[in-house]
Amino acid sequence: MVYLSKEKLEDLKDELEKRSRETRREIAEIISSAKELGDLSENFEYQDAKEQQALNEARVVQLEEMIHNAVLVEKTSGTDVINLGCTFQVVVNGIEKTFSLVGSTEADPVSGKISNESPLGQAFVGHRVGEAVSISVLSGSIEYKIVKIL
Repeated sequence: MVYLSKEKLEDLKDELEKRSRETRREIAEIISSAKELGDLSENFEYQDAKEQQALNEARVVQLEEMIHNAVLVEKTSGTDVINLGCTFQVVVNGIEKTFSLVGSTEADPVSGKISNESPLGQAFVGHRVGEAVSISVLSGSIEYKIVKIL
């Protein structure tokens, strides 16, 4: 299963459409032009286009699989327990941070989107406002105090 928001699912469908139609056509045109140059064994343009074709086809297969196995995650609000789809605020080392718990495909820790499969994400699941969550790190542990579920 691949946990996705509605927006991310639409993004993946758009990417699949573009790669299936536009990118395939563009690569096919490059291959056709490169074939006209003669000896394919020493033709860099041809070899490069074939490599791009293989990479594109691999991504198309990956996208099709992700879309097929997608489980939509609705953004939740008004809940008292942290679960997939929640946005919540914590205080760590006196600094307030906001996190959203998302599927691994959408994870972007820099922007506060943490994966439900990551150690940090897993640690928050099931906890409530007022609870402290301790995460083990190389230098010991870090304590996060949950202050609000949005």
